[in-house]
Amino acid sequence: MPRTRFSDDLPGCAMEAGAAIIAGKWKGVILFHLLEGQLRFNQLHRHMPGITPRLLTKQLRELEEDGLVLRTVHPVVPPHVDYELTEEALLLAPLLRDLNEWGKQWLARRGITPLNELTEAADS
Repeated sequence: MPRTRFSDDLPGCAMEAGAAIIAGKWKGVILFHLLEGQLRFNQLHRHMPGITPRLLTKQLRELEEDGLVLRTVHPVVPPHVDYELTEEALLLAPLLRDLNEWGKQWLARRGITPLNELTEAADS
């Protein structure tokens, strides 16, 4: 069974528990990108140019501890590691997609184009 980071301090309510598990700038983004399916570390890192490899590793480990990300190590040289969402994390898919859509609309109302859309337009 996955561990949780609630060792001594139990959450005051379910919302607090949910927010704590996906808290931070990157965890929700990692989960959103893994909705595409299984990704290798470098593929995932390319989706998030603002995160350092060290922080991505830390966030992935915490998501794995919480039972949201499955890490598969393939015994080859160099090591090949895949990350994918667990069944539990897939329950978050509607929330993550809705939050992404809300974010697009929020940015559009302010005339801001996200970096990924700028790079997609330049590649076309």
